[in-house]
Amino acid sequence: MTSPTTSTSSAMVSVAGLKRCLSQMSMLAFKATTSGEEAWAHTWSRFRQSRFNARRIRKRVVFKHGDCNVIQGNVAKRRRKYLQDIFTTLVDAQWRWTLLVFAMNFFLSWLLFAVVWWLIVFTHGDLSEEHLSGNETWVPCITNIRGFTSCFLFSIETQHTIGYGGRVTTEECPEAIFVMCVQSIAGVMIQAFMVGVVFAKLSRPKKRTQTLMFSRNAVINHRDGIPCLMFRVGDMRKSHIIEAHVRAQLIKHKVTKEGENLPFFQTELKVGGDGEEDKIFFIWPTTIVHKIDSKSPFYNMSANNLLRERFEIVVILEGVIESTGMTTQARSSYLPSEILWGHRFQSLITFKKESGEYEVDYALFNNTVEVDTPLCSARELDERRAMFNQDGIGNCRMGIGLFPSVRSHSSDTLSSMDSLSIDDGHIEMKLPTSPIPVTITAPEENVEETTPLTNGKIPNGTFKNKSLILHV
Repeated sequence: MTSPTTSTSSAMVSVAGLKRCLSQMSMLAFKATTSGEEAWAHTWSRFRQSRFNARRIRKRVVFKHGDCNVIQGNVAKRRRKYLQDIFTTLVDAQWRWTLLVFAMNFFLSWLLFAVVWWLIVFTHGDLSEEHLSGNETWVPCITNIRGFTSCFLFSIETQHTIGYGGRVTTEECPEAIFVMCVQSIAGVMIQAFMVGVVFAKLSRPKKRTQTLMFSRNAVINHRDGIPCLMFRVGDMRKSHIIEAHVRAQLIKHKVTKEGENLPFFQTELKVGGDGEEDKIFFIWPTTIVHKIDSKSPFYNMSANNLLRERFEIVVILEGVIESTGMTTQARSSYLPSEILWGHRFQSLITFKKESGEYEVDYALFNNTVEVDTPLCSARELDERRAMFNQDGIGNCRMGIGLFPSVRSHSSDTLSSMDSLSIDDGHIEMKLPTSPIPVTITAPEENVEETTPLTNGKIPNGTFKNKSLILHV
């Protein structure tokens, strides 16, 4: 059994701990109330500053999601010009402003005509006490009108042709009949205008671009021996884009021959599914190709120069929406840091035997794989190819597959791949009618032998497990 002294001391300790906890909570609450607003303002300013700095560092003209990083400043009479094209202004405005204008148009029109109806009945004397008391010989302009509230209800019923049957315009006041006609026409016009704005806002083709995709990075690799700049486009919807075509613009600083500085000079890049035609059959993700040839602005750019260049490639996909028939445009851009040299896009289309359909795996849409690609510019590569074209020996030793332009298709020469065939046990060459001496060197044993060919064949086992070099 505990003593009263022990229970009293424990109670005092618990009360002291409770007071200490309450004092700490009050101190925290005081600090939060005094410095909470400053801390919030500081955090918000840092957030805005980080966004501003990120935007300045990137210096994009077109963001990755397609919005243009352009604002108009110092436009004379800007509000007046926006009000002159009020339809486009409401369509481009945010939804909260469009709905506010939608509601205010109806409410103000009801209120305006309610005032007109009240003036008509007031001047006619329909609101006097003797006429409101139920005089059967008095014919009012509008039946069952007892105040401004009744006029407001009659305005709504007239504008929207509700017709509850309680209030009716009589033949006593011609001005009431005229106002009723005017309000009916005005109500139809206001309703048609606002419904058109809402419909245009709902059916804007801009929202269709949310399902059109551009690859996160562009790549540079060789295709058919030609260096190419590539990026990938895709569509997530089943309804296709009709007459789809792709464009690309290079935005870069340029100095003309006269010394004029053009900070944002635009150059059209020739792009397409095959690097030639800009129209594509857009039923699945397609790789868009720009061939880097002598007409390309990237002809003198190497992998090392790419890291130091400052430019932006704006890519545009345009087409007609199959479901609505409206034209849409999707945009994106690539900076030099977003171009991968020596990469190739990974294939993402497979055939499913179970269902007999082609499946597109969008998880691989941005995936790339590394491939062997020369780091020199296309110009340097063409110069080296031209040099090997002039040197026949160099062509033979560098290999036929490296430079296809120097490949010989004649069967009367030993440098042709058509004259060489490899069987299981021997190498067979098609030789001309006149005998040609062939020297075969075995570098591993540093022994040079001259072996006669019998019927254009090297005997089996003569140079087994050795690298053979033919000097013609």
